[in-house]
Amino acid sequence: MSAAGLTDEQRIDWLRLIRSERVGPRTFRGLVNQHGGARQALEALPEAARRAGRPAIRIATRQEAEREIEALAQRGGRFVATGEPAYPRALLATETAPPLLAVRGDPAILNRPAVAIVGSRNASAAGATFTERLAADLGRAGLAIVSGLARGIDTRAHRAALPTGTVAVLAGGHDRPYPAENVPLLERIAAEGGAVVSEMPLAWEPRARDFPRRNRIVSGLSYGTVVVEAARRSGSLITARFALEQGREVFAVPGSPLDPRAEGTNELIRAGATLCAGADHVLASVSPLLADPGDLFAADPPAYREAEGTTFADEDLWDELDLFGPAPVLALEEEAEAPPACEDDRTALVRLLGPSPVAFDDLARQSALPPRLVRTLLVDLELAGLLVVMPGGLVALRA
Repeated sequence: MSAAGLTDEQRIDWLRLIRSERVGPRTFRGLVNQHGGARQALEALPEAARRAGRPAIRIATRQEAEREIEALAQRGGRFVATGEPAYPRALLATETAPPLLAVRGDPAILNRPAVAIVGSRNASAAGATFTERLAADLGRAGLAIVSGLARGIDTRAHRAALPTGTVAVLAGGHDRPYPAENVPLLERIAAEGGAVVSEMPLAWEPRARDFPRRNRIVSGLSYGTVVVEAARRSGSLITARFALEQGREVFAVPGSPLDPRAEGTNELIRAGATLCAGADHVLASVSPLLADPGDLFAADPPAYREAEGTTFADEDLWDELDLFGPAPVLALEEEAEAPPACEDDRTALVRLLGPSPVAFDDLARQSALPPRLVRTLLVDLELAGLLVVMPGGLVALRA
């Protein structure tokens, strides 16, 4: 690849290869290195699959690739390839960097120093408030905020970082963002100096297994990952695991031992994650990288050098279906991304409460309910013996 990047023809070939059946990032790299280019790899793919004992595989057509490139351009986006200046250096330093990223918004933000903030979709009011403050403070310190556009903590992090810059990583394609309720937020991110990225085809409907795939991009774009709230088997812990494997810092926000949403973060701290009680704790760890990111990106990029001894009978090359193994998918099922059941206002308010005290103003803001209604509901909860009211107007669920 030249310093200027792919030609139009090469980009079509790359997209065809990565969209072909059973070709993941490692398989893509092995095929390109073995055969000297994506076009040659496409020609060799049927025979390579046959030698590996695989059934016939479907190869994406030129017309399909051209349509996807044009459709993305019509939405104001473009494909960025590894080795091109706009491709994020932090992500390139990871083993499973996607060969192509579909990017909407400003690609320049992808090479700004960044921190990921992730956490529970069923966020408490205290957790959501902390997230907003943390994202805003880190943004003002010059860091972009990366997250997965999920409900709860992810959404709060993106919103708070809109003025300073945020990156949303999709589990599905750009035409199938999840959850649909965050489409207005996604459009603001793309229009207001941030970026929205995906490795999946434009019309790809995200499945449960696609969220762990997304998580390794969230952590890979970032110098470190902050987990605000996470149950013991939360998808956010998968992001933390990827961050560790990528050599990045992991931060965890401590919480009440009585709150299930804090079990995962408290366990991370016990396992050695850096405790995070504010932006200063994150900045103290990443400041050396801001001055000199060389160590973080010192590893050879995972793309397009000669792969000596590679043969396509190797099981680990055919990684599309088993790239991350079964464990992350099983863990994610505990907190699957699915539309919530219909809830009345009282139930919605209880979900925001926990053992950690929260101010009335924060609770009203996070619930988006009228303050008068919140007061009425809190009185009902107190009369039912479910609420503890503390000095200063703080409230918490009774343990």
